[in-house]
Amino acid sequence: MNVAAKDPVNRAAPALLTQGFRPFFLAAGLWSAGALALWIVMLVTGSAPPSRFDPLNWHIHEMLFGFVMAAIAGFLLTAIPNWTRRLPVSGAPLALLAALWLLGRIACLVSSLVPAWLAIAADLSFPALLVGVAAREIVAGHNWRNLPMVAPVTVLGVANLLMHLEAAGVAVPTGLGWRLGLAAVIVLVSVVAGRIVPSFTRNWLAKRPGANLPAVSKSIDRASLGVLHAGLFGWAFFPTFGAIGLVLLLGAALNFWRLLRWRGGATAAEPLLIILHIGYAWLVLGAALLGLSMLDADLPQSAAIHALTAGAIGTMILAVMTRATRGHTGRDLAADSATRLIYILVSLAAITRVAAALHAGWTMPLLIISACFWIAAFGGFVLSYGPMLIGARDAR
Repeated sequence: MNVAAKDPVNRAAPALLTQGFRPFFLAAGLWSAGALALWIVMLVTGSAPPSRFDPLNWHIHEMLFGFVMAAIAGFLLTAIPNWTRRLPVSGAPLALLAALWLLGRIACLVSSLVPAWLAIAADLSFPALLVGVAAREIVAGHNWRNLPMVAPVTVLGVANLLMHLEAAGVAVPTGLGWRLGLAAVIVLVSVVAGRIVPSFTRNWLAKRPGANLPAVSKSIDRASLGVLHAGLFGWAFFPTFGAIGLVLLLGAALNFWRLLRWRGGATAAEPLLIILHIGYAWLVLGAALLGLSMLDADLPQSAAIHALTAGAIGTMILAVMTRATRGHTGRDLAADSATRLIYILVSLAAITRVAAALHAGWTMPLLIISACFWIAAFGGFVLSYGPMLIGARDAR
């Protein structure tokens, strides 16, 4: 049943404000491409915005708490009505959430021009309201199973605050904010992937006689996620404690086993599916590289960080945004040529960014090439999926 279709507010509101994924997926695509382009300009010219964040920390902050938070908001606000059978957040409340997200981006860009507390309040208003709205909807729908999904978003809000406090000169552990934020996002990706990747894969393979279906085991899932999450949060708080590297390596191995059981190789004919498996493979690789970097000082941690960010997060976000947009706007769940192209571009962006970290002599040219691939991928998403997000549902 399409609960949104029965909502009178949805019929009166512009199409962009009828479903949570619409404004936030569009914002994620625009800001991912735009913020990275601005960061490259800063890097090449040596310029800086009037922000309390230096250019590198502004880049880290805006990719985690601008781009990723927008994508998470779109996912949550679209998934919650399916979980609770309640009407979706739409119209003025959705517009307010989108406006607060935009206010945060402006506040961070010009934070040195206003009191620190004002910039912090402006930026944190969005995650605070998002957590409140999500928790209210889940509790009102008595959907207790999904209430823990609010926890990583809450941790992201705390991590955001820590980055602001560090930039304002408050004595907090260096880098704790962005490490905690990254850990929270990877936790969310690993949990959501465990729900959607084998499920979508099973539905697709079930239509093909004789295909082996994905194997899902709650005990394997719990062990894989428990070890991985312990390693990630351990690294966030104790980034130089070598023993945590062993935990991350074990978590990577368990999650690789988990991934293999999902039968990704059998989905190669459908890009909308195989890209989800590729995104999770990046997560496994990133966790392994992070563990190794804690045990071997010669392995740059930047390679691990960008396998997790440009690789796992970037790929999974594009995979979910394209699939959800097509499904919720009445399009076929099949990748067209534009979709296949942006999948290739985001993969090339991740590969070249990790390579830039591993090859010191080629860092700058590879970094710029990676940025161009990334901007083309998310810019391509905006150009090809923007009309779907802004327009009415396809009547087919």
